[in-house]
Amino acid sequence: MDSTLNAADPSALDPSRAGWTPGREGPTAHGSLYGGLSFWHETVGDLAPRAALDGDTQADVAIVGGGLTGLWTAWYLLERDPTLRIVVLEKEIAGFGASGRNGGWCSALFPRSTASLEKAHGRDAALAMRRAMIETVDEVGRMSKLIPCDYAKGGTIAYARSRVQERAARAEIVEAQRYGVDDLGWRGADAVHAAGALGAAFDRNCARIHPAKLVRGLAAALESRGVRVLEQTEVLRVDPGVVTTTRGLVRADKIVVATEGYTATLPQSHRRILPLYSLMIATEPLPDTFWDAIGIPHGATFTDYRHLLIYGQRTADNRFAFGGRGARYHWGSAIQPQYDRSPRVFEHLRRALVDLFPSAAEAAVTHRWGGPLGVPRDWHAAVTYDSATRIGRAGGYVGDGLSTTNLAGRTLADLLTDADTQLTRLPWVGHHSPSWEPEPLRFLGANAGMLAMTAADLEERVTRRPSVIAKVMGPLVGH
Repeated sequence: MDSTLNAADPSALDPSRAGWTPGREGPTAHGSLYGGLSFWHETVGDLAPRAALDGDTQADVAIVGGGLTGLWTAWYLLERDPTLRIVVLEKEIAGFGASGRNGGWCSALFPRSTASLEKAHGRDAALAMRRAMIETVDEVGRMSKLIPCDYAKGGTIAYARSRVQERAARAEIVEAQRYGVDDLGWRGADAVHAAGALGAAFDRNCARIHPAKLVRGLAAALESRGVRVLEQTEVLRVDPGVVTTTRGLVRADKIVVATEGYTATLPQSHRRILPLYSLMIATEPLPDTFWDAIGIPHGATFTDYRHLLIYGQRTADNRFAFGGRGARYHWGSAIQPQYDRSPRVFEHLRRALVDLFPSAAEAAVTHRWGGPLGVPRDWHAAVTYDSATRIGRAGGYVGDGLSTTNLAGRTLADLLTDADTQLTRLPWVGHHSPSWEPEPLRFLGANAGMLAMTAADLEERVTRRPSVIAKVMGPLVGH
């Protein structure tokens, strides 16, 4: 996105109105239309596509998807065996999808709660998963010394702005303590500065990141180690030992499928993952005095306890990067560039930001973007490897992927090299989620769920009691 564009001009920000098709016609930022994907892409540097596959080839490991899951898998595979011939296949450019467009939270959050994991897998397994996620935040921090990505571990401030939300926050803290996690604590109203906040839960296990710097830097680092990162190469199908693309066949002993929200575009896995859109805005840079007044230091991320999720961070250059759910699911799990932009949702996000921080009312919104994340039917992220077909998969992060992808990459590297480790014994390894329903049930259910979360927030505001709707929906969304 060209920073000289007028944010008040919808056609300047909406690719569907501007005739924008990724990687297909004239340049914008950095010599590539990919600069228009998000604020992160605009500010990451060169986005010119790498070379595509130029005919049939062979590899030890073929990785489908140039996002963080695939790239981390390649990185840790090389740590285990530097002689491996690895090919990464990407339809657009590395970091095109959620890996390059997300909210920049490297957190210890897992799509299913610890309590839910305990019910499904037992207490020891649930605790192991939680510890692994916490350790992953620091692992990404260690990697950020090699791949600069504005990593700053400032924690997450989760505001409680009603008595119902305060009870939910305090219950979350008590639950964390029950699992032996003492990194979650309460801050009183005098220590937080969001409008109407009665206090906030503070979780130390989260870092702010510039996601496009991480994913693009990781791709470049892999190339320097001999990995072939092939862009502009669309995968048509995956079979044992062979990946079929529009530009030739890749024969490989082992294959990893790491397509997250775009999994639905492959006919073989159309109902495995539901692509759900999350949208974001970014403001102009704001002075340090502004941030001091609202109590958000560098490295901090923030949210609150509403049911229709919001998330934000203070960027390295002092902007709000703020996002949330609310965009509808599209029939047939369709993914189109125009779905990245929804004026209704962008306006909802601007109002939500100003509602939290009224002093941000005059801040210009300079960037608007979005993209699909991947949602499994039971909201349970998973890593799998079939030793018979020699095909591995990972995904279903439901927006919690910036750290979870790293854990997935390390786990897949262990599985593909036949290592028996603590990671390969985690409860998400080998989990198989049920398929999503066929249409129209998928369309009706997904959008009804979104409406239910909106209704749950309204219910709590009116009744001042925990939402009955949210309680009914809880088991369906990982709680």
